[in-house]
Amino acid sequence: MEIRPAAEADLPALLAVFETAKAFMAAHGNPTQWGPGYPGEALLRDQIRRGVCYVVEADGQMVGTFCCLPGADPSYAQIEGAWPEDVPYLTIHRLASSGRVHGVARACIDWCAARGLALRIDTHKDNLVMQRMLQKNGFVYCGVIHLAENGEPRLAYHRPARRPA
Repeated sequence: MEIRPAAEADLPALLAVFETAKAFMAAHGNPTQWGPGYPGEALLRDQIRRGVCYVVEADGQMVGTFCCLPGADPSYAQIEGAWPEDVPYLTIHRLASSGRVHGVARACIDWCAARGLALRIDTHKDNLVMQRMLQKNGFVYCGVIHLAENGEPRLAYHRPARRPA
């Protein structure tokens, strides 16, 4: 799989990936994490412009997307629980797959981890698929955060930076 920055021309395909991901989440007991219209063109355009939205491709086709944000995430400033370390980190948001190939989430996490920083991510309490995937990929559950934009609770995870052997 190849990962590249998203471009404005990718918007229709990005929106289609998110619709597929929302249908998958709903079918697996998580119908409310991403509501109607989310994430929407305006948010995606902003993240494309800022250079933090990425596309995952396999055989020239978009099979996934994610955002990788450097710096402190305002939603993570307060946690009901504790972060295991106070270090610079990257935040992964809006990780979504088209469902056409296996391993999209792992590719995204590996790509982000290769930047050399700790990783943080959050998910909805009903997103059991994501919770299992995070634990399988070395993340530890740290507590509950509340999203800065609307106060909704999310389960927060952290993965330390991998040190070279």
